[in-house]
Amino acid sequence: MKLFRFGDAGEERPGLIDDEDRRYDVSAFGEDYTQEFLETDGIQRLDAWFRVNMPACPNVAADVRLGPCIANPSKIICVGLNYAKHAAESGMDVPKEPVLFFKATSSLCGPNDNLIIPKDSVKTDWEVELAVIIGKRTAYVEEAEAMDYVAGYALLNDYSEREFQIERGGQWVKGKSADTFAPLGPFLATKDEVEDPHQLNLWLKVNGEKLQDSNTSDLIYKIPFLVSYISRFMTLLPGDVISTGTPSGVGLGLNPPRYLRPGDVVELGIEKLGESRQEAVAYEAVRKTTTV
Repeated sequence: MKLFRFGDAGEERPGLIDDEDRRYDVSAFGEDYTQEFLETDGIQRLDAWFRVNMPACPNVAADVRLGPCIANPSKIICVGLNYAKHAAESGMDVPKEPVLFFKATSSLCGPNDNLIIPKDSVKTDWEVELAVIIGKRTAYVEEAEAMDYVAGYALLNDYSEREFQIERGGQWVKGKSADTFAPLGPFLATKDEVEDPHQLNLWLKVNGEKLQDSNTSDLIYKIPFLVSYISRFMTLLPGDVISTGTPSGVGLGLNPPRYLRPGDVVELGIEKLGESRQEAVAYEAVRKTTTV
């Protein structure tokens, strides 16, 4: 199945995309896509419910706002330098073990929401990434069993403010956690929708120019290893997001480096996981009309 969430920010409702790419409102199921939904076999329960109740489910219009495809994950765990060419363009060696960092969950937003460039930012950068959504609680899971704990996959843009990340004390989380820095979706594709997550094309464009173009086959550390490895340092909960790293082509690695400005449009996608689009806006412009 493909699960999405739609509606105004903070008031999203659950949706489902069927095999014919028709979008349905499944609010009548009575549950959002939360930790509790996943840990109580919600995907299987929803599938059974939908088979019976599909005729009564309203369609969802194509122009409706999409929210993040998972509601309120307990954490967003990111893997740094997980493509060799990206490590090289960043001037860093391929890590001997996965580099881990967090994005604040408050950075989560819908896949087509505006990117808010932070106040005083001069180096806001883009990173297309394959996100893994955890389906069951686990700790110290063996690599051979790790995929049993994966619910599915989604597209994520790991926006990064490079000055905050690199030049403000070396704390990566500071450059990764601004509001709107984690657009997730358009949907969560359950495992059965993706035969091999290590054979997916992924790409990103800025103002129509393709700057990232790669395949998940180039991941240094593969998904079963990452789930097992991360579970040795923290308990993974249903709904947790693991963002697996970005390929080469980020703004930091260009010569000269290039960063986002208000008005820039970022488009990205992953094979079988859809596409998203964000327009960059200045923090000051948003501040005038919201409390962000």
